[in-house]
Amino acid sequence: MSATDAAHRFSELLDAVEWRGATFLIARRGRTVARLGPAAAANGSELELLLRGARPDPDWPNDLDELRASLTVEERSWNG
Repeated sequence: MSATDAAHRFSELLDAVEWRGATFLIARRGRTVARLGPAAAANGSELELLLRGARPDPDWPNDLDELRASLTVEERSWNG
């Protein structure tokens, strides 16, 4: 489907994706440039893979203590 056609029918396309699980390929100048379809269910697996490769930061506890020490409570009067 052309990008122009998709723009004119966008609400209808979203309904088809949401209710029927339809997927549409959208073309510009005869070349497919996008796919409109159901979103993948978020299950945290990508985040888990990302975090699995991260090394622990040994300075984190000290950094957190410094951040907490720098916080201040601002006193405000609600009477203007």
